[in-house]
Amino acid sequence: MKQKKRWEDLTPRQRALIVAGGAVEAVLTTVALVDLARPPKRLVRGPKRWWLMGFAVQPFGPIAYLALGRR
Repeated sequence: MKQKKRWEDLTPRQRALIVAGGAVEAVLTTVALVDLARPPKRLVRGPKRWWLMGFAVQPFGPIAYLALGRR
């Protein structure tokens, strides 16, 4: 059985890519949350609470909201 890699086992490039991906995901989610909070209900496709729950599915929830959830 293959052992899982630990952080120390990763190359500096792999570490940088993981950190960058996490930062992009955090920014994307923050942008989507702020955008969801601002407009009135009529400018959002579907209930806001459903979109909010969808944000838990990273990174697809925020991307789906930003692409499809706004009118």
